[in-house]
Amino acid sequence: MTRIPAHIAIIMDGNGRWAKQRGQARSFGHQAGAKSVHVIAEEAARLGVRYLTLYTFSTENWNRPADEVAALMSLLMDSLEEETFMKNNISFRIIGDTAKLPGQVLQRLEQCIERTSVNTGMCMTLALSYSSKWELTDAMRQIARKVAEGVLAPDAITEETIDRSLATSYMPDPDLLIRTGGEVRLSNYLLWQCAYSELYFCDTFWPDFDEEELCKAIYDYQQRERRFGKTSEQLLK
Repeated sequence: MTRIPAHIAIIMDGNGRWAKQRGQARSFGHQAGAKSVHVIAEEAARLGVRYLTLYTFSTENWNRPADEVAALMSLLMDSLEEETFMKNNISFRIIGDTAKLPGQVLQRLEQCIERTSVNTGMCMTLALSYSSKWELTDAMRQIARKVAEGVLAPDAITEETIDRSLATSYMPDPDLLIRTGGEVRLSNYLLWQCAYSELYFCDTFWPDFDEEELCKAIYDYQQRERRFGKTSEQLLK
């Protein structure tokens, strides 16, 4: 408990394959996955995680069949249980190209953000209509405008300049990134921020990822030596 990661990012993968194994439609898997979000949010908050960021819907996911996208948007509205956030002192935020979200969905999300803004515990962020390429492109445009306006000199651009221009500027970089579902890739998720994150991949599909699975991932993280480019000997000094 003395070495809980401050920020955990999760790629919630495997809903569709979980449903297929049970002879059900993909939407059934997404519904089960939505329940796992609340389970993991409560457990992460209990453990003392300060930031939990969940990859919910990528910019590429807009290319999925229209009926699946519509079902996901509807599920997103229905599964936002504000009482879970209030009971566990969790604040709620979103990152991504929100202009693409349906008006009703965005209104519901903003309502949840406003109501939970008074909470001082863990911050749970959904990455919606998000991709790192979108985020970095948007950040470069912000910086380019400042350069064009004469507010910022090109030589003054630093890593911190980029950090402040990202959608995640209000949170630290992830200490631990978890991907469920057996795939071993980052899928365009928090690429800048995860430069030195510890990566954990497991075969468990997201609907089956419970409190015990989260603790396994954290325990694995705790066995690692985080050197950030230094040597083990330097860390001992």
